[in-house]
Amino acid sequence: MEKFERILDRAIKRKGSREALNQLLRRPKTAQSIAKIKDSTVLAEFTKKVFQSGFVWRVVENKWPQFEEVFWQFDIDKILMMPDEMLEKKATDPAIIRNLNKVRTIRTNAVMIEDIISKHGSAGTWLANWPKDNTIGLWSYLKKNGARLGGNTGPYALRTLGVDTFLLTRDIEAYFRAHKLIDGGLQSKRSLDAIQSAFNTWHEQSGLSMQEISMTIAYATGDNAAGQP
Repeated sequence: MEKFERILDRAIKRKGSREALNQLLRRPKTAQSIAKIKDSTVLAEFTKKVFQSGFVWRVVENKWPQFEEVFWQFDIDKILMMPDEMLEKKATDPAIIRNLNKVRTIRTNAVMIEDIISKHGSAGTWLANWPKDNTIGLWSYLKKNGARLGGNTGPYALRTLGVDTFLLTRDIEAYFRAHKLIDGGLQSKRSLDAIQSAFNTWHEQSGLSMQEISMTIAYATGDNAAGQP
């Protein structure tokens, strides 16, 4: 496995200078900032990414104020009290994107967040305290206990919330396959364990966040055209 210094050098050469690369890298929020994130904000971001998955992101963004109005600013308590009939009626509201299966995820993910609140005080506190060397464990939790948060949906939501996470973009996958660090399915346990192990090693070598490492690899690989690094 390459040392991170070599990857960093490639990214610097491609972007022209260390300063130019640094201007492209975005850093995650501090644990203190993440702990202050409102539970409603976490549910809202999960919901937005669920609706953006397989859809035109811009359309979701344009309709987002209506989503917030229809679903009470994603107030957890109000969402949990929503009966099936009301949920199904809201799914037909032309102000939002009418997709019953995706609308149902709002209540399911609210249930998951409520459980987290009962055990940890808030979703923000839970996210802030999640071990940084077990990113894939956090992904797995969201996939298992939430609704439609598997694949890249959960990780993209975490990244947007400011949680430190790498992303499995096409550039990242291409790097791991080109260096024969994985050879099976990208989302298989074996591949995910290998990817996590590599990121942990690079973190120890560089002191950078998982997000900065992920973006550096992407900028050192491919054309960076497939989504955010």
